[in-house]
Amino acid sequence: LYESRLKGKLHVISKRYTQRIERHNLNLRQHLARLGRKSLSFSKSVELHDKAIGHYLNIKHYQ
Repeated sequence: LYESRLKGKLHVISKRYTQRIERHNLNLRQHLARLGRKSLSFSKSVELHDKAIGHYLNIKHYQ
């Protein structure tokens, strides 16, 4: 099904690419753990949540 809709270079199937995506997802979960209520890094301050998320996005996506 996918092969008929995507050209060869657009549809990448490889273990390396899958590992990269999974690593990104793991990093996202770890860095934003403070959003989970039951985690040890949870903060009650909305200001600290905003700063942590802003810092993560700045470091990981804009540099």
